[in-house]
Amino acid sequence: MESLSLIWTIARKELRSYFNSPIAYIFLSVFLVLPAYFFFRGYFFIKVVDVRGYLDTVSTVFLFLVPAITMRTWAEEKKSGTIELLLTMPIKDYEIVFAKFLSSFLFLTIGLIFSVCVPLIVMYTGPLDWGVIASTYLGLLLLGGAYLSLGLFISALTDNQIIAFILSMVVCFVFYLIGQVGFLVTMPGFLSPVFRFLGLSPHYASLARGVIDSRDVIYYLSFTGYFLYLNVRYIAGRRFQ
Repeated sequence: MESLSLIWTIARKELRSYFNSPIAYIFLSVFLVLPAYFFFRGYFFIKVVDVRGYLDTVSTVFLFLVPAITMRTWAEEKKSGTIELLLTMPIKDYEIVFAKFLSSFLFLTIGLIFSVCVPLIVMYTGPLDWGVIASTYLGLLLLGGAYLSLGLFISALTDNQIIAFILSMVVCFVFYLIGQVGFLVTMPGFLSPVFRFLGLSPHYASLARGVIDSRDVIYYLSFTGYFLYLNVRYIAGRRFQ
């Protein structure tokens, strides 16, 4: 119980630091305005009551937004030297890592909550399948968590925020790309199922269709847990040094 309280205390402090900077408001504005703009630009021409195009654009924006969220988490600590102070405190490595992940996940969740405004607006033009929308948002949360864990780990490897941002964006895009059909058809037949399973996009696509498969959920939780574990091991190694 004490550990959970400590994690929550650190997470709140980290989350507050996001909103103490104008960059956070810029990121949220871009995240909310950009997908909505592209969606509504063509929505009234196609005359189909459907928000899948909007939510698919949101998942694509994650490739740029999530690295922007995570780039400073560890890189800034290392550049300013506060990581050394943090590691001398009586806090377990996993508590620090999970608190940073929780704060960034909450920040991303806030953006997703505001994005529900678009389906609510579209609802007035016709009926929506809220079951599929709920499943898609679950997929967005799981996909976002996977990207965040990957971005946090990469941020821990460097003290430069720009490098952390670029590397995170590239690696996230690679995991997104290897599950795409266009990439899979270029692979030998025996490798195609492997890359399809490792890719992040097929698991999200399944949830976006309204199919909540436990295998997709377990995949995302395992992916997120694995990179958080690598983050903990890296921080533990730095503490030892």
